[in-house]
Amino acid sequence: MTEIVTLTIEALGHRGDGVAPGPVFVPFSLPGETIEAEVEGERGRLLRVIEPSGSRAEPFCSHFTVCGGCVTQHLAPQAYLDWKRGLVGVALRLGRIEATVAPVINAHGHGRRRATFHARGGKLGFAMARSHDLVDLDTCPLLTPALNESLPACHALATALSGANKPIDMLVTSTRTGLDIDFRGTGKLSDALRLKLADLAGRFDLARLSNHGDVILERRAPLVRFGNVDVSPPPGSFLQATEAADEALAGLVREAIGGAKKVLDLFSGCGTLGLALADRASIHAIDGDKAAIGALDRAARRATGLKPVTSAVRDLFYTPLTPAELKPYDAVIFDPPRAGAEAQAKRLAASSVRRVVAVSCSPTTFARDAGLLIAGGFKLGTVTPVDQFRHAAHVELVALFTR
Repeated sequence: MTEIVTLTIEALGHRGDGVAPGPVFVPFSLPGETIEAEVEGERGRLLRVIEPSGSRAEPFCSHFTVCGGCVTQHLAPQAYLDWKRGLVGVALRLGRIEATVAPVINAHGHGRRRATFHARGGKLGFAMARSHDLVDLDTCPLLTPALNESLPACHALATALSGANKPIDMLVTSTRTGLDIDFRGTGKLSDALRLKLADLAGRFDLARLSNHGDVILERRAPLVRFGNVDVSPPPGSFLQATEAADEALAGLVREAIGGAKKVLDLFSGCGTLGLALADRASIHAIDGDKAAIGALDRAARRATGLKPVTSAVRDLFYTPLTPAELKPYDAVIFDPPRAGAEAQAKRLAASSVRRVVAVSCSPTTFARDAGLLIAGGFKLGTVTPVDQFRHAAHVELVALFTR
């Protein structure tokens, strides 16, 4: 049952919703505001702001409140940074971890270089807020110009694939050598359709076009740069959302490893951090993704001016490195997916390693893993938030643990 009520917003939640007593979560409302909302259970829909917050700002995108991508365009810059920093601080407090949280590093750069567009029903864009319906995009102010310019190509590809009658996802990456598009959801393609798609890839000058990792056409290798090393990542491979985030995270990690000469890079992907550090330390990179490790290895072999770089494929969730395997390294970096690195953190805690640098996209799982390291004798230094997902409820962080 819904009712229309007047609420006072007391806080901004971790998803960007205003929180009123109850609790009631109301998107697009701010702390200190008096609002009118339509409420059902714990969810509220903002009808009007009766008394606005001094931190309320004018959104810059016409799709805001409809598109599900942004949650805080209505929040003034300083209040926004305080909220992002608070996401890390709250997660640490809930995990009973004491640490200093540094000011947020802005890693928006020139915008997001990669995005996943959805195509169905003749529309192409992002999902609406809390809905499977789509916002039909013609531009997004948070994307790089090259990614915005990819939309005509994506529309043409979606039209060609519309006969599959299935929802299609297109992971689009803007690289130094052109657009890299990997689409998913169509299943196996006929030879005739592959030829048609290859023709479209040529017409729109795509660097590479793939169907769920199966390359349809590669006109030139799509290249991204980690430090001074050019890498051609596998289709759909993990990358940081912005180039500025690559630089900021690598810079923080470089500072944290200090004078370490032999570094272990766990959950390495295709070399986001390890290759950027290989000019000053030998790197052994490990990841469960065979294709990513292959890309890292090929890039390291082509590059000049690097210390030795070796690599291995290993599922660190199921077979984390043992204390004996960890012993030879001066420093260990780990940058796991959102699920964190619980199994590996336990082995690190039991090891003789003296310096561990954690990079995380989830403050919650970071706090859990940090607790394991601290219990094993490590001391946690300053935790630095890095914001590459502008106006979304996500934040990266880097932290150093020492014995």
